[in-house]
Amino acid sequence: MTTAHLCITLAIIVYLGCMLYVGYRCSKNNNDSADFYLGGRKLGPLVTAMSAEASDMSSWLLMGLPGLAYLTGVADAGWTAIGLAIGTYLNWRIVAKRIRRYTLVAGNSITLPSFFSNRYRDQRKILQSIGAIFIVIFFIPYTASGFAACGKLFSSLFGVNYVAAMIISAIVIVGYTALGGFLAASTTDFIQSIIMSVALIIVFIFGINIAGGIPAVVENAQSLPGYLTMMTTYDPVAGVEQPYPIINIISMIAWGLGYFGMPHILLRFMAIEEEKKLVLSRRIATVWVLISMCVAILIGIIGYGASVAGSIPMFTTSSQSETVIIQFAHLLGQNGFLLSLVAGVVLAGILACTMSTADSQLLTAASGVSQNLLQDFLKIKMSTAASMNAARLTVMGIAIVAVFLAWNPDSSVFTIVSFAWAGFGASFGPLVLFALFWRRTNMQGALAG
Repeated sequence: MTTAHLCITLAIIVYLGCMLYVGYRCSKNNNDSADFYLGGRKLGPLVTAMSAEASDMSSWLLMGLPGLAYLTGVADAGWTAIGLAIGTYLNWRIVAKRIRRYTLVAGNSITLPSFFSNRYRDQRKILQSIGAIFIVIFFIPYTASGFAACGKLFSSLFGVNYVAAMIISAIVIVGYTALGGFLAASTTDFIQSIIMSVALIIVFIFGINIAGGIPAVVENAQSLPGYLTMMTTYDPVAGVEQPYPIINIISMIAWGLGYFGMPHILLRFMAIEEEKKLVLSRRIATVWVLISMCVAILIGIIGYGASVAGSIPMFTTSSQSETVIIQFAHLLGQNGFLLSLVAGVVLAGILACTMSTADSQLLTAASGVSQNLLQDFLKIKMSTAASMNAARLTVMGIAIVAVFLAWNPDSSVFTIVSFAWAGFGASFGPLVLFALFWRRTNMQGALAG
């Protein structure tokens, strides 16, 4: 193992160890299932904001968005970022306060499905059970994709077996989530958002340097027709400029509508300690999302400049272009001990993107099974201690299923995951809005929806 690999490994081990330690510390604050699944509604505004956005962005921020910008320019990536930024703001603006207020009024609901049943006085808990089933259907494959992404990262970095790397990653995520529950997931997500931000800044500065400076980056980007405009896009296969249709713009912006139905984000709104502090959280979250997505797009453009300069390979497919930040980290690690540690931080940032989403999805899926199905729908009576053990065992059980789904990196689970966002947005989004804003909605309408 080279010095660079040793330093990178050290940085990542320290990072993973810190995540487990946070889980252990947070476990001391879990007295019942309400604490485990919603942190006792004690989150501060900064943790609420950053954990919500970290759990939202996943590895798409540091891999997918730069890779898209690298290949086709700013149109696809830019309109997607605009849609997500608008969706983020509107979600914080119109949903956050009401869902914090009404989940407390509606029987102190600690999960989204239980809020639906309490809101519509569903005594038989039908809405709750159906909501829990949808959460499990969409989140288990989503969690599996997170485990797989971690496995691929370690496998590509160190040449280790994919399955072994994936299982180790899953054990760490399950470890701190099962120990500390929602509070651990939110606290680690907050830490991971900081690491993601640091990784973006480091790569942005380093990338400009190896690409030959800002003038060289701009010149190389301008040499590709349609690369820097929002109404046209660059076709990397034909090497020509293509018009960007209005329907594509609408489709990209419409991604923001999915936020209204994302359980792992809505739970952050429900968990903040005081409703009035959501104003500060909204400002922090919106600013961070805007800046981070803009920087991620610029990194993709800088990456193309670095390829032209010969510093990193020239990529021709999306699977290759998504590794642009990993390529920058490899280069960074070849410049001495200190920069190798910095490269480890960058790679830990990519890992953080994935873990911050996987832990939230895992916990939300577990709450659907343990709280909504077993205890509320099937009426299985449990003591406080038994309820906590059931919650932890459910986290582990769902993780085992996700590990088996992720066993083959080329399995169809990755196709299923691409529909999870739309699935949540369609199944939960309209119902959340109607439940919060229209008094005349009833259980039959909610069930039909």
